[in-house]
Amino acid sequence: MTYYDGFVIPVPTANRDRFLEHARLGDAVFVEHGALRVIESWGVDVPRGTQTDFYGAVQAKDDETIVFSWIEWPDKAARDEAMAKIMDPSFCDPRMDPEKNPMPFDGARMIYGGFEPVLVLEKADV
Repeated sequence: MTYYDGFVIPVPTANRDRFLEHARLGDAVFVEHGALRVIESWGVDVPRGTQTDFYGAVQAKDDETIVFSWIEWPDKAARDEAMAKIMDPSFCDPRMDPEKNPMPFDGARMIYGGFEPVLVLEKADV
């Protein structure tokens, strides 16, 4: 069953191009290790809530844009195998080295999780 890693990240709006370059480099590593696709979405219509919202979830500042991203994997086993390799301290890909490809955002405020789909509805299904 398909598996997804999802992320919400507050990115300084001025760092959009730096973020895209960072993502192009790092996301390629996930694809090379079995991800089916990686989507990076720049927030353009993200409403502020009265109780909670994306901004509050990541403590976004006024000069930051919400990025909503996900990695699609064939299944959780493929994801776990890939992540074990990529996160292993002996993994030496410069695209994942924070010294060579630093995060242009505050990674401590990124939220993420892994998800299994419980309903998939496609145009052909309706």
